[in-house]
Amino acid sequence: MNVRDATPEELAAWDQRTVEVPGGHVYQSRAWATHRAGSGWSPRFLMTDDGAAALALLRPWPLLGGSSAYLPRGPVPLGEPAADAVARLVTVTDRLAEDGVDVLATDAEVEAATGYGEALRAAGFQAMPEIQPSRHRMSLPLPAGTDDDTVMHGITKSTRQRIHGAEKTALRIVRHDTAGWAGDDTLFAAPDGPPDAAFETFYGLLGETGERRGFSLGAGGRFVPWWRLAHDAGHLVYLEARDGDATIGGLILYRHGRRLSTVHSADTADARTTHPGVMHLLRWRAIQLAIREGRDEMDLGGVDTGPAHQLPAAGEPLHGLYEHKRGFGAVWVEMAGAHERVIHPARYGLGRVLTRAARVVGR
Repeated sequence: MNVRDATPEELAAWDQRTVEVPGGHVYQSRAWATHRAGSGWSPRFLMTDDGAAALALLRPWPLLGGSSAYLPRGPVPLGEPAADAVARLVTVTDRLAEDGVDVLATDAEVEAATGYGEALRAAGFQAMPEIQPSRHRMSLPLPAGTDDDTVMHGITKSTRQRIHGAEKTALRIVRHDTAGWAGDDTLFAAPDGPPDAAFETFYGLLGETGERRGFSLGAGGRFVPWWRLAHDAGHLVYLEARDGDATIGGLILYRHGRRLSTVHSADTADARTTHPGVMHLLRWRAIQLAIREGRDEMDLGGVDTGPAHQLPAAGEPLHGLYEHKRGFGAVWVEMAGAHERVIHPARYGLGRVLTRAARVVGR
């Protein structure tokens, strides 16, 4: 199988091949490539003879020459047997190795039950720490013909009560979106302008939520510009819960691969007291949007953290979030996780040392 760079015509339809197909992911999009290029990564848009596409991000080693490569949430699975998907990945890896890549990382979202992880390791890849926050996800399947009543029937009584209670308040769910469902919309309020200010407000909420839950976000420049790019491309939906002029909570979703995926959620520190049910209502509105768009799945996001990435047990910090998502009928789905193939061990080791040194010098 040959691997080549995409033609201009293929680039014009890139997102149809990597984002909109079943199993697709926003991190394989042209918008994500543009965003990461601003942080020093060099995008490569690769095509194979069978019409598959893969975005590779390359970062050169300081002084040394050569580079590392990352296929963010890729290559996108095409529904073929695990061995065939891995064979395509090996071909892509070999091509990049010819171009000076010393190590390649991949974390395609493929279910562990397919045997994809075992096939990767048999082909010379090794499991590595996750690049994204979570490995697994909480999934709510939405089979053909699913409607609001069908999903609501599978939601726990306490979750239903929270949703209905929030619906009776003055809360408005504002939908910031440039694509997707355009039907008779009585579920969402229209935004009163571009999303920039709303994104900045949500980033502040997310930081506060992170402090409460024990995680750090880093600089806002890593998030807000990307949200705007993805929003403008139609890949990102932001649902904002407002009470008058005040933002109480928010939910950022990706639209890709026949599913809506929860990426970030946040609320005010006192929301559970002043606005109980706000996050329940936001997630319910996200599910309703997925139903109206004919999505196959509502991905409620992960509840696992490193290094073990296990289902959180009672008493652990994320167990409450797990129970919250399970209340909507979501089930825990294990994914194969991140893997890497070290092509030139000596150069890889030296490249990592030089990269760390460059970061220290650049501070």
